[in-house]
Amino acid sequence: MLIQELTRRASLDLLARTHLGRLACAQGTQPYVVPFFFVYDNDCLYSFSTVGQKIEWMRANPLVCVEADEVVSPEQWVSVIVFGRYEELLDTPEYQGTRAFAHALLKRHAVWWEPAYAKTILHGTERPLEPVFYRIHGRRITGHCAIPDQPVTPMTDSGEDGWLQSLLRQVRGKRKAVSSKLARAVVEPLSVRRERH
Repeated sequence: MLIQELTRRASLDLLARTHLGRLACAQGTQPYVVPFFFVYDNDCLYSFSTVGQKIEWMRANPLVCVEADEVVSPEQWVSVIVFGRYEELLDTPEYQGTRAFAHALLKRHAVWWEPAYAKTILHGTERPLEPVFYRIHGRRITGHCAIPDQPVTPMTDSGEDGWLQSLLRQVRGKRKAVSSKLARAVVEPLSVRRERH
């Protein structure tokens, strides 16, 4: 497997086509990671939630990290990391335009609201469904991809057991088998004709 750094353009392309990622926030020295739905636009990730642990932690410490990926196999994947800053889009006149923009972006995707607005019971109490729109400003975006390493055929002949000798043996063997079949195809009909006369 070979791991390569992505260009900024390739990293942004992944963010534009992927909508499920992992959001990390921290309180003191304790990190917390959750899956979340987002939409990327112009160096920001827009999302929606209800008040809970991640919102409370991001309000207290707005420095966050997001990971998004596409995985084909353990040897073929793409991953992007966004180091950013949380900004809550408050329900105030100052943020009305930005909230409307975030809502318009998010509603282009089916059930964009469902993970955040699902009924949740914590410690026997139903969590209040107070909607929160927010965006994460991407301060630094990095990405990596892994591709399978292609086996390289050696270009040297190491004697009778080398790759070239092995290949030649296979070719000669097939040639002999074809010659034998051809010879039987010609000789057998001749012998049958002689027996009839």
